[in-house]
Amino acid sequence: MKLSVIIPCFNEINTIEQIISKVQNFNDLEKEIIVIDDCSNDGTKEILNSEISNSIDKLITNDKNFGKGYSLRKGISVATGDIIIFQDADLEYDPSEYKNLLKPILEGKADVVFGSRFTGSGEKRVLYFWHRLANLILTTLSNMFSNLNLTDMEIGYKVFKSEIIKDLNLKENRFGIEPEITAKIAKKKIRIYEVGVRYFGRTYNEGKKITWKDGIRAVYCILRYNLFN
Repeated sequence: MKLSVIIPCFNEINTIEQIISKVQNFNDLEKEIIVIDDCSNDGTKEILNSEISNSIDKLITNDKNFGKGYSLRKGISVATGDIIIFQDADLEYDPSEYKNLLKPILEGKADVVFGSRFTGSGEKRVLYFWHRLANLILTTLSNMFSNLNLTDMEIGYKVFKSEIIKDLNLKENRFGIEPEITAKIAKKKIRIYEVGVRYFGRTYNEGKKITWKDGIRAVYCILRYNLFN
């Protein structure tokens, strides 16, 4: 079995070397590391092309800032692993969680695994109340239309058997990719599991990028991709 780790990044100069190192430390499976730089302008691109270039199997550089969804789609298109996992380039999610996230698939129980920041006993950083409420509303709305019972639809950690995610005709360029993927896998006859993960969230001053506009887009995506093909 081979694991493809897809890492979209934009202006993550403070964390990109650490996250690549942490991904490299996972040795339970053969793996490839795919990084998509979304036109960073803070020095991230230079680091990817020099200091840690030998640690990356495939590097894609976007010629403009398209968004997380666009970058994930680029990564999916070149991934060759049997299993694909999404990894944010910040340090909010720790690759030491891979073993637990992959377990349901490796044991033949699941086809897709969602992480969850809101289940399990691992530590979670306490941050914004309104973000938590917005996440709860979006996850509940998504569940209502998809008939799933997820606790964290917007989670960055999602794991797929490769043929499942490659078969989806994904369209969203920004954070709308999360509800889009959820809606589209819900329409397939596949086994979906959820695994609690630790969460080391960050503030806007520390580099967090999602905004209220992405929340509005998420509502649109929930309705569009659940109600229409």
